[in-house]
Amino acid sequence: MRVVDLAGRPDLLEPALNLGDVGGRFIYQGASGRMITGERFLRHWARYFLIALDDDGVPIARALSVPLAFPAENRAELPDHGWDQAIEWAAQDVLDGRAPNALCALEVVIAPHLRGSGLSAPMLKALKARAAETELRKLIVSVRPIGKEQEPAVPMPEYAARRREDGLPADRWLRTHERLGARVVKVCPFAVTLAGSLADWREWTGVKLREGENFIPGGIAPVYATTAYDTATYVEPNVWMEHPM
Repeated sequence: MRVVDLAGRPDLLEPALNLGDVGGRFIYQGASGRMITGERFLRHWARYFLIALDDDGVPIARALSVPLAFPAENRAELPDHGWDQAIEWAAQDVLDGRAPNALCALEVVIAPHLRGSGLSAPMLKALKARAAETELRKLIVSVRPIGKEQEPAVPMPEYAARRREDGLPADRWLRTHERLGARVVKVCPFAVTLAGSLADWREWTGVKLREGENFIPGGIAPVYATTAYDTATYVEPNVWMEHPM
């Protein structure tokens, strides 16, 4: 496996994006998800869009991250709004010209036919290496536990606290991070917040929502719908983890 970045290989943008998504595609329909377009990565964060290639030069994995200032003035703690807030911070820093001192991983996506083959850990290592190369002091991640899709009704603090007999996290994505030396900082209860009409949600997920609590493919928390107001809201918790450099 060879890892390149979008700065050196802008021609790989579309093939890398075509590898799929983390969880449901609906995640990218919120304000934060719409902010991290391929074009913006090309313009602002191309060095932090990593692409793994197989022996034939075909993309088999991607890792997206954004540099940001943390800790910094008015940013003493990792935010409860997790993924959403990290993207907002990175955008603010670009607009304000503030120099970053940390890297925040947004997603690691593996080609469907290679998922479960152990490529995630090398991609995280590549992100850590890129952070070090660009003189950033830490790698932070708003981790979306992969097994939580099977138990969307379980509160995140309870789910994230589960451990195996060997002491490692029961969830394999949390476990991958911890094996690389990351520590859990806290649960971020509002990592991704997304609202839309019932028609929007049917377009995003293919599901016709009913009144009240709904569980959708790719979701790790319920979607709450109200037919009287034609709205549905999804609030996804994640787990903040920090990797040592």
